[in-house]
Amino acid sequence: MPGHGQLTNVAGESVECRISALSRVGGRERNEDACGYLQEEGIVCCVLADGAGGHGGGDVASRVAVEAVLREFVAKPEASVAAVSALLRHANDAVLQQQGSDPALADMRSTLVVLVLDTEALCAVWGHVGDSRLYLLRHGATQFRTRDHSLVQSMVDGGLISAEEALTHSERNVLIASIGSQESFQPSVVERPFAISEGDAFLLCSDGFWGLQDEAAIEGALMDAMTPDEWLTRMEADISLQIGDGSDNYSAVGVWCGEVESTTVQRARGG
Repeated sequence: MPGHGQLTNVAGESVECRISALSRVGGRERNEDACGYLQEEGIVCCVLADGAGGHGGGDVASRVAVEAVLREFVAKPEASVAAVSALLRHANDAVLQQQGSDPALADMRSTLVVLVLDTEALCAVWGHVGDSRLYLLRHGATQFRTRDHSLVQSMVDGGLISAEEALTHSERNVLIASIGSQESFQPSVVERPFAISEGDAFLLCSDGFWGLQDEAAIEGALMDAMTPDEWLTRMEADISLQIGDGSDNYSAVGVWCGEVESTTVQRARGG
């Protein structure tokens, strides 16, 4: 599902913003992930959610959250901290409203990660709730990763377990913040718009994806790819070798800022 936007650098030249997305059921019977992206008035919004809940509530929660973000973005396309915070709140309100309409969905929850890129001001704002992640890669190396709102992340931060142990910990799916709750809706949003550079790459992904692709694998696939679609395809090929019955759904959105040639050169130099 590739897409294109336009970025304008300080010299007034146009470079491409390329986007690709995938969402797979993995080893489950139902896909409770959802993702999407839109461009309005030169501003791009990418969103990904990972739902949970009985009676099909997980896929409802993630779908409602993603649709709410994109609907609100169309109404007010803006790459600001306030706007992204509002997108997250709007998604939470939409899931809460859906819960109230059907008692069977009362326990549904979702993670959510949102990226908004201003293709003229060359800045990005992002925010998240839960353990779906955003990675920013520059010159082929990870420069930033969102911090998971999870029990095991808190344990890692406290020095109780290692990051490797967190991947297989029995409590790894316990979230301390989520969409679909008044009490645990505690989003994290960057403090100010982030200046993006030609060659930057963003990855939004669910835990079913990043749990099987560490930073080295993400960076390696980026180095070998010529398009964001190929980037995701290379990572998915590796994931497919690891999944089995019961493996989680996995989803990702990849965003490249810049011409293929320039980003490839920058990645080669960064390697």
